[in-house]
This record gives sequence, structure tokens and C-alpha cells, in this order.
Amino acid sequence: MSGEYAGVDATPDAETESPLELRDVVKAYESGAETVRALKGVDFAVERGEFVSVIGPSGSGKSTMLNMLGLLDSPTSGEVLLDGVDAATYDDEQRTDARREYVGFVFQQFYLIDALTAVENVTLPTVYQRDRGAPARARNLLRRVGLGDRLEHRPTQLSGGQKQRVAIARSLINEPAVVLADEPTGNLDQETGTAVLEEFAAVCDEGVAVVTVTHDPLVNEFADRVVELVDGVIRDVR
Repeated sequence: MSGEYAGVDATPDAETESPLELRDVVKAYESGAETVRALKGVDFAVERGEFVSVIGPSGSGKSTMLNMLGLLDSPTSGEVLLDGVDAATYDDEQRTDARREYVGFVFQQFYLIDALTAVENVTLPTVYQRDRGAPARARNLLRRVGLGDRLEHRPTQLSGGQKQRVAIARSLINEPAVVLADEPTGNLDQETGTAVLEEFAAVCDEGVAVVTVTHDPLVNEFADRVVELVDGVIRDVR
């Protein structure tokens, strides 16, 4: 690993492509006789080591945008680029492999498995890879997010903030280029949310990009850039 958290170069060559980019992305859904356009030609790119907060009202297309970035859904038109390669050319297996290689996910609800320890939860994304080094990396990541004394604890023995730190460690186990976080502080009090956002800032310092979708103004205080999505159209706020 070139940094504490991930295997990406924290000081990439200036000509390196953005690791993840949307170009003129449109997403349309059929709703009865009506066609709903959730995204209307969205252009978005995140740089390595950048923390971007995506804000906007409910129903503005934020979750749809996050699904596009995470290769969980395909655009109706436009391109989703991973290091300059359009993921639309990938089959299902290639998309799964690319998602595992490029993207880590953090969710508001944590999605930890109660029957597993913190270490076991963190290693879950590697379960089909027969990755013998994953448990050691998981323990190392948990120590770095301040849970070195909680390695064998199960989620029911952890606070909300500790669960979210486990989720952050899990998102980093495959050394992704980008972490996507959906309302990561939504279930946390302000003090705990601040601690979690400090972890994201540390992740960015190691060269990993972080993109959050949020209604929490606290997130914007930590972000390098804030963009707003309204009615499927994106614009820079700062």
C-alpha cells in the first residue's frame, strides 16, 4: 500500500485520468405511460484524493447518480468512465470485477451482519476472492479507524459511530480508488458524525476519492467541493 488506507498513489501524475467520471449521463424510467428522467445529461468527475459532497432535495436524482457511479445501474445514455474506459462496454462479470476493484461503499444503515465479528464484517467483500491476506488487512484498517480494541466485537456490541467505522474499514478492504457514501452521518449525532467525517478526510489524504450523497450540512464543512443536484441537473456550489 502506498498510503495508510489504500493502494492508490496519493500524488498521481498530472495526466492521470479521473478514476471515476460521468459524461452526459441520462437515466430515464418508464412510469406507466410517462417517462421520468431522473438524470438529465449529468457531467461529473472526481479526482484522486478529493472529497465531494452531493446535495439536493429528496427526489432530485442523488441516489440514481450514486448508483451510476457505483456501477449498480446503467445509464440510458452517456458514459460512466473508470480510468477513462466506458463501463457500458462491460458484461455483468466485468462490471462486478470493476466495482470490486474501483469502488467501496458506505451506507447510512451500516449493513453489518450481526453474527460476524468486526474483522469478519470488514473482510466480506473479499469472500469470493480467496484472499488470504484480507484478515490481516481488516485488522490493520480497524486499528487505523480507532477500533483496535473491538476486533472481535459483533455489531450488537458496538455504538453507531463504531459501526460506521467498521463500514468505512470494509469499504477500503479492496483498496479502491473511490469510496461512495450514502448519507454516512444520517444515523449519527453531531459529535460522532464529525469523527466519521474526519476518517473520510484521512482516507482522502491517502489518495482515495470520497463522494457522499447527503442532506447533512456538516458533511459540506469537510468536503473539498460541494455540488447540487436538482431535478436531475447538477451544478457546482463551491
